Amino acid sequence: MEGKIMTARYINPYTDFGFKKLFGEEASKDLLIDFLNSILPEERQIADLDFRNTERLPATSEERRAMFDVYCESENGERFIVEMQKAAQHYFRDRAVFYSTFAIQEQAERGDWNFQLDSVYFVAILNFTYDKEEDRKKFFREISLKDQDGEEFYQKLYYYFFQMPLFNKQESELETQSEKWFYFLRNLDSFDDIPSILQVPVFERAFATAETSRLSREERRQYEADLKIYRDNYAVMQTAVQRAAETSRAEGRAEGRAERDTEIARGMKQKGLDTDLITELTGLSEGEIEHL
Repeated sequence: MEGKIMTARYINPYTDFGFKKLFGEEASKDLLIDFLNSILPEERQIADLDFRNTERLPATSEERRAMFDVYCESENGERFIVEMQKAAQHYFRDRAVFYSTFAIQEQAERGDWNFQLDSVYFVAILNFTYDKEEDRKKFFREISLKDQDGEEFYQKLYYYFFQMPLFNKQESELETQSEKWFYFLRNLDSFDDIPSILQVPVFERAFATAETSRLSREERRQYEADLKIYRDNYAVMQTAVQRAAETSRAEGRAEGRAERDTEIARGMKQKGLDTDLITELTGLSEGEIEHL
């Protein structure tokens, strides 16, 4: 069975294994630093990171624990939570806020403490679109605490949401380093070779890290298991979407038929046809016909 699932040259970064292979290992820390610096403003650039325990236990066993994809701290103390969310779920924004509280609470010091905090960043790469209204859809959102006039109230808590289905730039359209990273993530497992625009050291390292032929036997087993789960979940999601669309179309057809029958019945009534005959021909009840 080994080796039969993987057909692509490069790993799928939307799998748990693939995402952590690229951004969650000490050996690939330089990739994570480059990715984060590509989305952070110039004044918040980071030089180094330390990975921290990705399982955060709350104060009591009765509370829910948090499991992060990638959790790290910069040399200046800033905390970064980086999450790959593969499918839509209810209360994702609530989850983002909940997770960020762990990175805040762990900064508490015993004894006398003045409550000074280091910055916390929650970075979410979303393989779904949570904005439903077309005119509100945005690929990137940076969220911070602001007052009623839009002025920033607190400068140490930030949320970065990237809705990957809304990123549609092609190679010739890429301008910034962040756009190159999202192009890389969006298309990685479909590449056969490194695109010319990504033939620079950091991305060549990323492609080398993602090459499936370089995985050990144990890594291969883990990746195949994750890839199967990802594909199964994707198939389930697509089936649900298709069924919802079919149901909507069926309801639309039924609604259309009902409107048509109502108009026909109204015309028959205006022409003085018998109510029983109208009921027989249109299927409407006597009460419905009386109210026309």
